[in-house]
Amino acid sequence: MHTRQRTIPQGAQKRPPRGRRLRRTLGLLLGLAAVLQLAWSTGAFAAPKPPVKNNRMAVVADMQPSWNLGNTLDAIPDETSWGNPPVTKALFDAVKAKGFRSVRIPVSWSSHQSADAPYTIDPAFMQRVRQIVDWAIADGLYVVLNVHHDSWQWIADMPAQHDTVLARWKATWTQIATTFKDEPRLLLFESVNEPAFNNATDAQKTQLLNELNTSFHQLVRGTGGGNGTRLLVLPTLGTTPSKPLMDDLVTTMSSLNDDNLVATVHYYGFWPFSANIAGYTTFEDTSKKDMDTAFGLMRDVFVAKGIPVYLGEYGLLSYPDYTKPYTNVQPGEALKYFERLGYDARVNGVTTALWDAGSFINRNTLQWRYPTLMNQITSSWTTRSGTASSNQVFVPASGTITDRTLTLDLNGTSFRGLWQGGSRLVAGRDYTVSGDRLTLTASALTRLAGDRAYGVKATLEARFSAGVPWQIDIISSDVPVLSSANGTTTGSVTIPTRYRGDVLATMEARYADGSNAGGADWTPYQEYGRAFVPDHSAGTLTLTSDFLSALKDGRQATLTFHFWSGAKVTYHVTRNGTAVIGSAS
Repeated sequence: MHTRQRTIPQGAQKRPPRGRRLRRTLGLLLGLAAVLQLAWSTGAFAAPKPPVKNNRMAVVADMQPSWNLGNTLDAIPDETSWGNPPVTKALFDAVKAKGFRSVRIPVSWSSHQSADAPYTIDPAFMQRVRQIVDWAIADGLYVVLNVHHDSWQWIADMPAQHDTVLARWKATWTQIATTFKDEPRLLLFESVNEPAFNNATDAQKTQLLNELNTSFHQLVRGTGGGNGTRLLVLPTLGTTPSKPLMDDLVTTMSSLNDDNLVATVHYYGFWPFSANIAGYTTFEDTSKKDMDTAFGLMRDVFVAKGIPVYLGEYGLLSYPDYTKPYTNVQPGEALKYFERLGYDARVNGVTTALWDAGSFINRNTLQWRYPTLMNQITSSWTTRSGTASSNQVFVPASGTITDRTLTLDLNGTSFRGLWQGGSRLVAGRDYTVSGDRLTLTASALTRLAGDRAYGVKATLEARFSAGVPWQIDIISSDVPVLSSANGTTTGSVTIPTRYRGDVLATMEARYADGSNAGGADWTPYQEYGRAFVPDHSAGTLTLTSDFLSALKDGRQATLTFHFWSGAKVTYHVTRNGTAVIGSAS
């Protein structure tokens, strides 16, 4: 175990003097011991507490919060193939400094392993993995090491190639377990990421995953050393937090009769909200219920039975993504999502691992890319924060400005006031509060809007009795203007767009008879970033080939672009063969 060593005071091994000096020395030593014991028990030292032997609940609780080294050792074929630089010890230093107590290190082994028996893993790659694991452990971080994209690269073929896949599986984990068998219990093994099986029934998938998890357990334990009692992390099918799949995992765990097992699932939110499709542009009640239900099930199925849950990945499907010119989930709605997730995890006793493929911490500069988002996430580990119905208030760039009202969601806090920078706004003059209704007065908005040029004119902070402040952008805008554009179904249609300070929320697509147009034909509201791609800074709005190729030939589709100000702009597109013509209404 990696614990802080205490220095033996000089002369401590010598015989102490008698009398008063003896009593004084003993008193000082007892006082020092008491202080050190208090420091360790209250977590005054930064390193995690040593894992409690055979107390898996305490160990996994001590791993909270956790962070994923995503798109790195799991990248195919190499560590830097997906855009991140090589891992350094300094990266773990920065992660630890942010408050994380454990890291998950996903590894895809197949590109560094012979495809035929005996399925040898490249020793140089194994040594690189070990180096990275040891860097994290040297920082006092718990580490979860797994088999990652191998799940779909070759493990998914188990229904048709059972014996071959099982042999490779055993060879893979035998090599990993043997290499790391003498590592401290700060290291955990996770059998496989998001297991799935091709061309199999649900019953067959359940049986195959049980076989893999059971085999993993037996062979790791059989390698000896620290692996005899190491915590082993087992997933549900697809790491999905549904009750039937979690019940199946409980059955597997019960059959193994081992008190050093941990359950793992993943959570990326209610899919329509996380993807921004079907009109789910806000973190509304259905999205909240989906989250509450998922975490409640984790508690009821696992935690209540004494089985700890490690939420191996969480986040939103495409937010944040620093590589894209748009955000498919509105940032304020994302803040509400992460605030509630932190709360749900705490009250249900779940340890959470943030999925980070490079969009949270910049791997080159080691700076966190989105401070407001990270502040919300880190705050959620210990307390709730107040939020509001929106973090945007739009005012017209010309004409009369009127009062604007937001609904506060206090989340158990109390409202303390509004600030602009270091200046406190005046209640009654600049804003009023009635119940959960916060109204910004026309006079205050007029002052804050200034010259009313397009864009963010001021940022306010609503402060509460706990948690982080809720930022509110005052934005000057007018109705956006779209121009005619042509393209092809195999390419795209890029529409010149003057956004005029506004921000796109979603796109609705229908034919003249009211039926839905586009690839997602079960809803008129198409998927943000897949069917359409806005670039507000470049002044373009692109209709993608995915959307255009799904249009019916010769039929005009009416697109309604919904903006966050409440503005709606209609546009028409018609496909003729592979040619597409777009025109403004």
